[in-house]
Formats: sequence, C-alpha cells, structure tokens
Amino acid sequence: MKKKQILKVVTDISMTVALLLLMAYSLIGEAAHEWIGVALFVLFVIHHCLNGKWSRNLFKGKYTMFRVFQTILVLLVFLCMAGAMASGIVLSRYVLDLDIHGFSSIARTVHMICAYWGYVLLSLHLGLHRRMMMGMAGKLMKRPSNARKWILRGMAVLIAVYGLYAFVKRNLGNYILLRQQFVFFDFEEPLLFFLLDYTAIMGLFVCIGHYMTKWIFSARRK
Repeated sequence: MKKKQILKVVTDISMTVALLLLMAYSLIGEAAHEWIGVALFVLFVIHHCLNGKWSRNLFKGKYTMFRVFQTILVLLVFLCMAGAMASGIVLSRYVLDLDIHGFSSIARTVHMICAYWGYVLLSLHLGLHRRMMMGMAGKLMKRPSNARKWILRGMAVLIAVYGLYAFVKRNLGNYILLRQQFVFFDFEEPLLFFLLDYTAIMGLFVCIGHYMTKWIFSARRK
C-alpha cells in the first residue's frame, strides 16, 4: 500500500473515532468535546487535501446517477460540518471563549441538527466505499475465502439490525427532526456501551449507503 493511501486510511479512521467520541458530548466533558471537534476539523481539511483530485474534477466529465448521488451527499456532509463548526465556535467556552452573546440559542439548535444529520450522512458516505474497505480488509487476510466473506456479511447484517434498535432507543429520529431539542444522556451508563450503540447505528447507515449504491448500479444496467 502506498504512503498516501495509508495516510488516507489513517485519516479516515481517525475521523470516524473522533466523530463517535463527539456524539458522546456530555459523557466525555465539554472541554474534551471542543478539543476533539478541533481535531476533527483538522482531519476534515487533511481528508479534502488528500482527495483534492475529486474536488478539482467536480465540474468535469459526465454525471452518472451514482456520481450525482455521491456529489449531493458530499455537499450535504460539507454543509453539516460547516454548520457544526461555525455554531461550535459561537458555543465554545474552552478552546476559544469568544464570549458571543445573543446567538447561543440559535447556535445550539444549529449545532445539534448539523451534528446528528452529519453523523447519518457521513455514515451513508462510508457506505459508498464499503466494497473498497472490504477489499482492503480481504487483502490483510492471508487466505480469504467464501466462508469468511459470508461470515463478514452475516456480522454486517447483525450490526445493522442492532443499529436500527439503537437508533430508536437513542431517539436519533427525534434529534434529526428537531422534535426534541435537548439530548438526553444517562450519566450512569458506561461510555463503552454508548459508543457501541452509536457504532452499530453507523453500521446501519453504512449498510444502507452500500445497498443504495448497489441499487443505483443495478438500475443503470437495466
């Protein structure tokens, strides 16, 4: 694997871990949340620099159904990240502490909806590259086999099913639709259990993104 490819993988994994920790806002503490947010912003910039070719070719070439879907998804993710970062600056009390008054209520609402929609959209975006990730994982295995392939698929299904349960249990539907404007945290719950649930929710949307991609390609062949 080339050095640039390794850097891409490390950056993407770091972004995923940072995103999961950010969702545990009150469980990790406000100061940690802000510093991890700054780290995610830096990683986001590095990610786009490493994938600069995609951005430079945005207005070039033919737009297939998949490319349209991918581009819309990337733009929505960018808007969510920009909204979360901008509102985070207003709300910051540890990293910047700009003491901006009068916008806290609006910033809190924007931050919440951008964070939860961003989480869902980024998970869908990962699903677009699931085949590539599975291919890389397969290369790490000394003797990839059909049995292992089906075991991995079975595990993905189980994760997605539990992810749906966790999505409902954690009230994410209410958060992304702003039916509930304050996030509930159980402070007696171990952080690990929270992260496992959110990892499963991510797995659910990765699967949805993957099968949406398969549907787009199958529809294109017809």
